[in-house]
Amino acid sequence: MRSLTGISAGEYARRRRQLMRMAGDDAILVLPAAPVRVRSHDTHYPYRQDSDFGYLCGFPEPEAVLVLVPGRKHGEALLFCRERDPEREGWDGPRAGQEGAVADYGMDDAYPIDDLDEILPGLLEGRSRVYYHFGRDAEFDLKLIGWVNRVRAQVRHGAQPPHEFLELGHLLHEQRLFKSKDEIRLMQRAADISVHAHQAAMRAARPGIHEYELQAEVERVFRAADACPAYGSIVGAGANGCVLHYVANSAQAKDGDLVLIDAGAEYRNYAADITRTFPVNGRFGKEQRALHDLVGAAQAAALACARPGVAYSAIHGAAVEALTEGLLRLGLLKGSLEKNIAEEHYKRFYRHKSGHWLGLDVHDVGDYRIDGEPRLLEPGMVLTIEPGLYVGADDKSVAAKWRGIGIRTEDDVLVTGDGHRVLTDGLARSADEIEAFMAAR
Repeated sequence: MRSLTGISAGEYARRRRQLMRMAGDDAILVLPAAPVRVRSHDTHYPYRQDSDFGYLCGFPEPEAVLVLVPGRKHGEALLFCRERDPEREGWDGPRAGQEGAVADYGMDDAYPIDDLDEILPGLLEGRSRVYYHFGRDAEFDLKLIGWVNRVRAQVRHGAQPPHEFLELGHLLHEQRLFKSKDEIRLMQRAADISVHAHQAAMRAARPGIHEYELQAEVERVFRAADACPAYGSIVGAGANGCVLHYVANSAQAKDGDLVLIDAGAEYRNYAADITRTFPVNGRFGKEQRALHDLVGAAQAAALACARPGVAYSAIHGAAVEALTEGLLRLGLLKGSLEKNIAEEHYKRFYRHKSGHWLGLDVHDVGDYRIDGEPRLLEPGMVLTIEPGLYVGADDKSVAAKWRGIGIRTEDDVLVTGDGHRVLTDGLARSADEIEAFMAAR
């Protein structure tokens, strides 16, 4: 199974055991697979498994439900899935079926998905707590409530229905926050593919090229490496780089423009997330370089905080301080450093946070605060560090030479026992490195 997902059956089993230990012996955990989503009429989006479901079993098919029943003598890990069907498999591809769920995916037992309505109430009976993601799938929410009510209807006959419903993410997402060696290996592969994709875009860049042509360069490298985009690629030339979630990718890059590319590969469901900003003609202008250097200094300050025992919030604090100090030095802000930070004047040019968790989701799960306090970084966490500066093209409060410049530099960072490792370190980062790389095309 490692050949399909990159994760061994043993690791999936360890994940399930760890989650069940946290849930306790009188609990039951219910996780439906992601539904198939309609794109238009009778065509569908490419299927992508629910991250939580996939994390616990690696099963890639829709119309499936994973049920974990801690301490159950006849098997704790149960999968309800589609039966084999040669007619449908001729249209849609092979199915694992119940036999494959056990033999290939390490389930203790498996049942046809059509039997869920008959079997699940019996599994709920006698369990005091149900762990489930309420609110994700309204249709499945109603089904689960119906099954519980069927158990409740038998109370006078001695049935014991669950009396507590708990959010599954509280346990599972804390577990997902810490990456195993196999996960880190897959994330490094996603990062390497993404580095090569950004390099391809830098090689292809020239005045007159369209944003979608650069997007095509990036995503060609993804697909050629058996990966896909982890999110919608952002390719913003000129002032479009100031739009944080720019999606049109349709404009033409002019000589003298910067191009901001925020794109990452998803490999075996694990995401990378890189942003680089480079001159389409290969040479930074004076103001462009000044702001690019400032973003680089902010990222370096933030990276210095990426080590065990440091509060997650310190990363953003370090980036904000460096950016604000530089904006004052360049004359884009006025007044004292302390006042500008306290009153958040820097937000005119820097509106977002300095990073996020990274893993099976590009904005991965895990709490950023514990009991109201910023959590401390620990080995095995993976996060992005991505300061930026964005001077609107119509911002009349600054000199014209600064307007329309948008810059972000983003890397993927693993917290290690003695500091950190930048998974995306192979990609040119500084203005000098970018110019040298583009000159060597």
